[in-house]
Parts: sequence; structure tokens; C-alpha cells
Amino acid sequence: MRRRSGVNRPLALLVAATFFMEFLDGTILATAAPAIASDLGVAPVDVNAAMTGYLVALAAGIPITGWLTDRFGGRRILMVAIAVFTVASFLCALSTSLPMLVAMRVLQGAGGALMVPVGRLVVLRVTEKRDMLDAIAYLTWPALVAPVVAPTIGGWIVTVASWHWIFLINIPLGVIAFVVAARIVPAERAVSVPPADWIGFALCGAVLGALLIGLELVRPSVVGSGALLASGIVVVLLAATATWWLRHTPHPVLRFDSLRVPSFRVSNSGGSTYRGVISAVPFVLPLMFQVGFGWSPIQAGLLVLLLFAGNVGVKPATTPLIRRFGFRTVLIGSLIAGGVILGVIAMLRPTMSIVLIGAVLVLSGAFRSIGFSAYNTLQFADIDPVAVADANTLSSTLQQVATALGVAVGALVLRIAGEVPALDGSPILPYTVTFAVLALLMLHPLVEVLRLHRTAGESATHR
Repeated sequence: MRRRSGVNRPLALLVAATFFMEFLDGTILATAAPAIASDLGVAPVDVNAAMTGYLVALAAGIPITGWLTDRFGGRRILMVAIAVFTVASFLCALSTSLPMLVAMRVLQGAGGALMVPVGRLVVLRVTEKRDMLDAIAYLTWPALVAPVVAPTIGGWIVTVASWHWIFLINIPLGVIAFVVAARIVPAERAVSVPPADWIGFALCGAVLGALLIGLELVRPSVVGSGALLASGIVVVLLAATATWWLRHTPHPVLRFDSLRVPSFRVSNSGGSTYRGVISAVPFVLPLMFQVGFGWSPIQAGLLVLLLFAGNVGVKPATTPLIRRFGFRTVLIGSLIAGGVILGVIAMLRPTMSIVLIGAVLVLSGAFRSIGFSAYNTLQFADIDPVAVADANTLSSTLQQVATALGVAVGALVLRIAGEVPALDGSPILPYTVTFAVLALLMLHPLVEVLRLHRTAGESATHR
């Protein structure tokens, strides 16, 4: 496949726009959760099922995208993905119960599962390694911006209209993206394509589905119940079966060879924990501001928007920082600072100065941006070009699993903390516990990065 020099900006911007749609819908329900819960007759924290169902569907669908792209071509698959995502968004708006909403969100996630890895693979295949840092910068901003502007958009929509418009706004965006994709995405596809691993694909999806059900069952009132135990056993058995199959089938849906590269392994082991933690924050924060502090959806959304201010403010400095100090040093600094900031967020109270709260959120967004950009580029920095497709599929799957688990774990800790007798009746303390747990989880990626070689990823930092 012929490569071109430099970054194909129109293509990168189109893919970034589809990323924005997909990431936006991953967290836009956070601020709207109380309104949706009231309309559908459920508790606000239970709306996380619609978020995690969407994110799990994303993760489950990603492994087969590499094969589909090679078999049918990136342009065709990306167009199908946009169409499915747009139609599913309309069906989400028609939902009249939480189970129906979750089901439609799963369909929406199936479309999103194709948009992200296929779009990124198309961009990576036309980008030289020396231009990768710049190309990844285009694809990183949606993942940083969407989760933090989503609460503001969601809060504004449920205030001036209804939560249904959260999904209806995707329709014109989807139509525009579909038309542009038909015009500018390359129509290339592989000449020789091996058979699809449908069994491996089904097993991976089953593992994620069982894991999601198990997480939804975990709460103090059911710990030790037969349903929870059975769910755990099913997850373990399915995971063992899937692992065995992927290691023994000749053409597995997921290949783990890229994990032998240290920079890729660290980016997708400790990096997964990091992505899970930062994905939980935009979900828990709006709930804390609304349910814990008693603020309005718009006020909560505007405050969370300050995370975006931190993201944007530091973005021009991110690439120069990585080029100057290297991936390892930058990641160590952002992880330590990010963990400390999460600890500070755990101590926030509604009586504190709004300026102080805003400053904390800006700093959180800044360190979040630095760490996220560094991980996203580092993971491909030392990957051989012929292995990019397999590495992209594996990393996309792991990232979506991490995002889904981050939201699910954040909701799980919040739910458990809310049912602990010592915290019962306090609207704020469950959120204090949740953010304290998220801060402690940052220790895992920090330990992983400390073991990384100082020269890791150097090929992506030099022109």
C-alpha cells in the first residue's frame, strides 16, 4: 500500500470528527442521568447501564474491524459504521424504558465500534512514522474534548429541551460525515484476506457482556448471592476459553504479538487503568455536583467544562514537552500530578470557593491531556509498520474495555459507598470515597511507567 509523506489533514479531521461523535455519546448521559432516571423511573446511578452497555458494545465489536477493513475496504466500512450509529441514535431517542434504552445503546455502540479503529487505521496507513506524533494529535483531541464538553451539552439540552435531543443531534452530524467519508476516504482494501475468526469474536463479546452483568450485580445487598457467584464463574470460564482459542486458532480475531514491545505493553496495561480512571471522572463529577452538591444540570455542566479548558490550554505544549523530555518523564509527571488532583477533588465541598473548584478542574484537565496524548502516541512509536493493523485492533479493543470498565467501576464504587451504613444519609461522602479510590488506582500506571526504559518511543519524537 502506497504511503504519502506528511499528515493527510482532511482525512485526519474527518476521522477526528467521527471520533468526537462516538466519544461524545459515551459520556453525554452523565449530566442528563437524573433527568433520564426521573423519566424512566429508575435511580440516577442506574443510568450507567446505558453508558457501559454502549461502551462494552464498542469494545466487543472492535476485534473484527481489522478483518472487515481488509475484506471490504476502509471507506465502505466507515460509511456503514456512520450509518448504523446515526440510525441507532434515532432509536435511542424513541426509548421508553431503561432496558430499551440500553438495547438501543448497544446497537449504537456496534456502529461506533467500527468508526474508531477503522478511521484510525486508515490514517495510520497513510502516515509516515516521523509524522505519527502530529497525526495522533488530530485523533487525540476528540477523546479529550468530548467527555468534558458532553456534560455541559447534556446539561444544556435537558434544561432547554429534553434528554431525547441528546441523540437527535447526531442525525445531521451523521449525514454530513457519511457524505464526506464517501468523497475523501481511500477505497483501498487488502488483496488477500484470511478467514474471519467469528468464534473468537463471539467469545470476546461474551466475556465483556458477562463482565458487565457481573459488575451491575455487585452491591452490598447482593454480595455472596448465587447470581453474583454464578456471574463470576461464567466470566472466568469464558475468559479462559477465549484465551485458549485466540492462542491456538491460525487466524485469531485478536493477536497479542504487539504486547512483546515494551512501550506498547506499558501503554496498554497500566495505560488501560489510566484510561479507566480518567473515563470515570466525567461520569462521577456531574453526579457529584448535582446529587451531592445540589447544583443544577447547567451549573454542573459548565464546571465540568473547565476540564476542557485545561485540555485545550495545555495542548499546544504537549508535543513539545514529549519531544523535550521523552515519554517516560512526561508520563511520570502527569500520573503523579493527576493522582494528587483526584485526591483534592475528593475533598471538594459545595461551600468552597467556586474559583478554587474551577482551578482544580482546570489542572485536572491539563494533566489528563498530557498523559492521554503521551500514551496514545507511545503505544505505536516502536511498532513495526507491518504490525500496525494488528496492534491498532488490539489497542482499540483494550482502550474501549478500559473506558467501559472505568465508568462501570466508578458507578460501582459510588453505589457501594452509598449503601454503606456509615455513609448512609450523606449526599457527599460517597463521592469522596469514589474519588479517593480513583486516586489510588493511579498508582498502577505509575509503577508500570517507572519500569519503562528512558529511550522508549524515541523514534516518534525525532523528525
